[in-house]
Amino acid sequence: MSEYVHIGKLVAPHGITGHVILEHALGNPIHFKGIVALFVEQKAGSFIPYFIESAQAKTETITHLQLEGVNTREAANFLTAKKVWLPQADFQKLVEKNSPLALLGYMVQEEGKNLGPIQEVIEQPHQLMVTILYNGQEAYIPLHEESLLGVNHAKKTVQVSLPDGLLDLYSEQQA
Repeated sequence: MSEYVHIGKLVAPHGITGHVILEHALGNPIHFKGIVALFVEQKAGSFIPYFIESAQAKTETITHLQLEGVNTREAANFLTAKKVWLPQADFQKLVEKNSPLALLGYMVQEEGKNLGPIQEVIEQPHQLMVTILYNGQEAYIPLHEESLLGVNHAKKTVQVSLPDGLLDLYSEQQA
């Protein structure tokens, strides 16, 4: 099974014929051309495929979708607030190269040492946070002007200079 990438969530029904509004972080208007299905998370780790009948980009972050089998407002309402995922290959076709989500899978490095690949990107008002798996624990790494040294898209690496002691939080076992 391929790896899935979280791209956004279904925020509301639209109209009475089952259209849903997808709010995404792909970095540009998305019409889902060439994408057959997206996956809706019903429960944590449980992805249900929904086949795309039509998609219309409204803004850089909003797309209206008609999904197969979702033909009423009630059915669309059932999907509201659900996370939407794409297989890694489909995600790569759609994501804008300068979008923060494009960093998924990049290796975080400090002083030439690999810390771990980026598992999740969290956009906050004043900075970007990414999560990595560090010493078997999920670690939060801030990316802002003081900590981000550079991004190498060719090598898929992110160079950081982290505050002293940050990684120590994830190194010691909790008793």
